[in-house]
Amino acid sequence: MGKTDYTTIQNVILDTGPIIHLEEINCLHLLMDFERLLIPYAVWREVEYHRPSAFKHKDVNFEKVNVLLNDDLLSVCRLFCLGIGESEAITLCSQYHDSILLTDDASARLVAKTLGIRAYGTIGVLLRAIRRSQLAPHEIVRKLEEIPLKSTLFIKRSLLHEIIEEVKKEYGLI
Repeated sequence: MGKTDYTTIQNVILDTGPIIHLEEINCLHLLMDFERLLIPYAVWREVEYHRPSAFKHKDVNFEKVNVLLNDDLLSVCRLFCLGIGESEAITLCSQYHDSILLTDDASARLVAKTLGIRAYGTIGVLLRAIRRSQLAPHEIVRKLEEIPLKSTLFIKRSLLHEIIEEVKKEYGLI
């Protein structure tokens, strides 16, 4: 498992997926220790529409940001069939070079990688929570097991099972 700790990250730019999926499993608080949580306007609208309760967490400080789309980046995003939320998030990442992108969209991650942007998702935030002592390994295993039951996150069950087993093995839970 990767050991990215995100400790030097100043700006975290969020796509819709991680906000919704973390909120679905009651883990939105795991974002609290990031310095800045930037949400492009289009992503904000998507979350408000699909999961408005995510913004009711007063301890998580999201900053809504208007984004001017760059024609060159927009062309790349369209090539990969990204929506406006992902496109705005990637554009914002290109403006903040000390940032990471949190997205669960595989195409958005591919574009981010192509552009040299670090991208992680819901699972990465959960695994980070162990290293940051936000939740104990057994609690993260429980949250990972809840994903197919409580979350709309699309992840192959075999991959999820593999991640759970790796966490159990790495932290002596087997």
